[in-house]
Amino acid sequence: MASPPELTVGRLLSAWEPDVPALLLVLLLGALYGWGVLRLRRRGERWPMSRTAAFALLGLGTLVVATMSALAVYDHVLFWPAAVQNILLDLVAPLGLALGDPLRLAVRALPEGAARRVQRAMTGRLVRLLTFPLVSTALVLATELTVYFTPYFATALRDNWLHQLMYLHLLLAGCLFVVPVLTREETLPAWCTHPVRAALVFLDGIVDAVPGIVVMTHGTLIAGTWYLHHAPPWSPDVQHDQQLGGGAMIGIAELVALPFLLAILFQWARTERETTAALDRRLATELVPAAPTQGQTQSPDLVRPWWETENSEVAQRIRQQRPAR
Repeated sequence: MASPPELTVGRLLSAWEPDVPALLLVLLLGALYGWGVLRLRRRGERWPMSRTAAFALLGLGTLVVATMSALAVYDHVLFWPAAVQNILLDLVAPLGLALGDPLRLAVRALPEGAARRVQRAMTGRLVRLLTFPLVSTALVLATELTVYFTPYFATALRDNWLHQLMYLHLLLAGCLFVVPVLTREETLPAWCTHPVRAALVFLDGIVDAVPGIVVMTHGTLIAGTWYLHHAPPWSPDVQHDQQLGGGAMIGIAELVALPFLLAILFQWARTERETTAALDRRLATELVPAAPTQGQTQSPDLVRPWWETENSEVAQRIRQQRPAR
């Protein structure tokens, strides 16, 4: 394998190489998402441009950068580009895809029968198990540790088909946690409310830093035989290269945690606004004053209003808004 030219800032931005399987996946996902958006528009329904932009730019764009940019050109001679590749596929691309909410789009765009099948698949026993928050977090952590501390990664450097499989493995593992947490479809248990999701995302941000810490402080070289043999003359020390990769993994993991948490908080605030608006509409319809019957005398002290005796949500809301008697 010929050694690429010395990596500079210019080459980091301009070096590209095609990756046919990754490109086909990007085109397939983009075509399916675009078909769903167009189908909604033909029915006169709106789909937020922000979701489409997140899916295309942050989701599919990250897939392209991870698999076809300078990271892919240099990942066989330097460890740190491979580490950045893997963390982009495991954390950043799933976040972009999830912000596009492809599950909600599929349910709305597909015919009724197909949409019901998608919903049944999302709530199936196996999917429920794999996307259960603590299980999916453990799977992401186990995937990263398996990649670096078994022969998986070193073998993938030699065999391109396994390298492609590793890409897909990392992407799917990340999606198992991120997509169910951000989708507006009911895919998680009822107790997984927005406050719980925010706590889970905070915990996930801590867990995601673990592989980078282990890689950076690990005394044994990861895929050391390969990188020692293929290291170009201009490359840094292989041990230092591994430390750079671990540091990049930690930095990216913590940077991703912030927008992920902000997305959860935004959803939480939007849900509260929608709930409040719906409750206000109920109040507006249930608090219509009744006209007194002929000869009826008003005696407010003899009969307590219904909102003082009932325990419904509407009654509690009225009691909070009215001054104490």
